[in-house]
Amino acid sequence: MIKVGNRIIGKGKKPLIIAEIGINHFGSLKLAKKIVDCAYQSGAEAVKVQIHIPDEEMSLEAKKIKPGNSNLSIYEVIKKNSLSLKDEKSLKDFIERKKLIYIATPFSFAAAKWLNDNGTKIFKIGSGECNNLPLVKYICSFKKPIICSTGMNDLKNVSITVKIFEKYNIKYALLHCVNLYPTPYKFIRMKRLLDITRLFKKAVVGYSDHSIGTNMSIAAMSLGASIVEKHFVINKKKKGPDVICSMDKDELKILLKASNEIFDAFKKYNPILKSENVTRRFAFHSVVSKNKIKAGSKLSMKNLTTKRPATGDFHANSIYSLIGKKTLRDIGSNSQIKKKDIF
Repeated sequence: MIKVGNRIIGKGKKPLIIAEIGINHFGSLKLAKKIVDCAYQSGAEAVKVQIHIPDEEMSLEAKKIKPGNSNLSIYEVIKKNSLSLKDEKSLKDFIERKKLIYIATPFSFAAAKWLNDNGTKIFKIGSGECNNLPLVKYICSFKKPIICSTGMNDLKNVSITVKIFEKYNIKYALLHCVNLYPTPYKFIRMKRLLDITRLFKKAVVGYSDHSIGTNMSIAAMSLGASIVEKHFVINKKKKGPDVICSMDKDELKILLKASNEIFDAFKKYNPILKSENVTRRFAFHSVVSKNKIKAGSKLSMKNLTTKRPATGDFHANSIYSLIGKKTLRDIGSNSQIKKKDIF
């Protein structure tokens, strides 16, 4: 279990849907706040941001590398779409005033320190930082809960990171993730979520969704994901690196509704439901006579059968216990067998 404020996240609890702002604000604090407002009005519990300090997280070589979802270098993308730390603080305060859970991903030591200095209660480690062991150890030193995406890493590498979490006694979650924007469904490999559940017994398990639509997030919750993270936008018509795999307010509402319904469906298991009794009475069968049976006759499969409803003294599954019993009185055709009819 992971606890953030009064919210407990983990097995047996309602899945947490995280609306990921990412860089969908395009470097505008005004737009970032509008996105938060939209998520809040749609019923969101948690909002995640990314803390970028470009020159702290990237070397000069980053100016030569293009991500798969942009024609600009990764340095230019981040530089163009990041907020100043002053704006990030304003955004954090804005999110927390709305009583939303504030979650943030640092991409550098400086960003991690800034978040800790500003009282961040839970950290997100992105897939690209999952195997950055020095940064992982540094974040663990804050003794705060951690959500870690595992995309691009094999489970052997993930296990190394998990050992660090456990050495520092950190409450942690592992999110299955594929870092393609958008992710084609054939590459999602949702069964890996089950592998993570099986291999990492102490982990809260979840899914970071970069596919189009909500189906994969709902599938993940059905497989036991306690956290679903998905990028969020106000308007999908805007152009941006993460917009195509983002959800809008209507899709967020779909996921929140699914979270509630899936939780209700899985939270309790009773072999027998008393509420089904109204249906059992007419749907189950009782033992009845096939034809007229005279007093003193032996009961057998020749003169017994089963028919609805289940209001008789003998339900269908007890027919074999009646074989060989004798009747005390005449029994009419197509009549339920009563206890008073036999000895």
